[in-house]
Amino acid sequence: ENYTVVTEFVLLGLSQNHEVQMTLFLFFLLFYMIILPGNILIILTIWGDSQLGSPMYFFLANLAFLDICYSSVTPPKMLADFFSHQKTISYGACMAQLFFLHFLGAAEAFLLMVMAYDRYVAICKPLHYNKLVNRGICCVLVGATWGGGFIHGITLFGLSINLPLCGPNILDNFFCDVHQLVKLACANTYIVELSMFLNNGVVIIMCFILLLISYTVLLLKLWTQSSKAKNKVASTCVSHIIVVSVMCGPAIYIYGLPFQAVPKEKVVAVFHTVIFPLTNPMIYTLRNKEIKDSMWKLVSKYI
Repeated sequence: ENYTVVTEFVLLGLSQNHEVQMTLFLFFLLFYMIILPGNILIILTIWGDSQLGSPMYFFLANLAFLDICYSSVTPPKMLADFFSHQKTISYGACMAQLFFLHFLGAAEAFLLMVMAYDRYVAICKPLHYNKLVNRGICCVLVGATWGGGFIHGITLFGLSINLPLCGPNILDNFFCDVHQLVKLACANTYIVELSMFLNNGVVIIMCFILLLISYTVLLLKLWTQSSKAKNKVASTCVSHIIVVSVMCGPAIYIYGLPFQAVPKEKVVAVFHTVIFPLTNPMIYTLRNKEIKDSMWKLVSKYI
């Protein structure tokens, strides 16, 4: 029997106060206006500069593209809802938002693991770098991140679309997510919740642990490098660690505790849906001299 009788959901948003909503609108609009041009500029800079043809910059360009896609899932709807008295989203749009949020989020997590592998080979096996991380292998690894993200997203989508939703239809958040829909289910969903935790919480926790281990190994390896090489590689590793922490920290807080309500959930969700995509252009451009110089040349060429 099909229990799904809910045709739309009501989103409570971040605040019900009009003045607070307008303040948040200006704040998040500013963030969005930085995210999109910043990541587009990264992609154009890497594609247009032959000196940035190494695998590390190839992965960075793909990460910037993923950030553009990821930041287009929830922020546009959230910005539009600040001007809506009744914040609603249809059932189909809710499922689509849920799928793309986890599809792109997982793809980014897997791509960060690929970038950690790239740095490991570059530091620990420099003589075999061109063989282990050539252009063909890079394309396969990037394709695998998209494939892994798709499997992750479609799995959670399949679990969510089969939830027996009979009402109510109010979501205390500014977007649709799996654990919010579970709260609205009108039947026992213990097995579904466990499956969602295994596909969500365990995945992000394992990614975070593996990334921390890999960068710890790399930083320990730096002690054997020269001072100049140590500073350059340490700067790259620190940048990656910051991105990993900003991405995984809020996600672990929300998805890492199964069957439990998370305090301040929608406030924390802002970090991994709105703030996190900003870390890529900000951190990588401010901490990477080659990209900053190439960006300045590109901007100076047209302005």
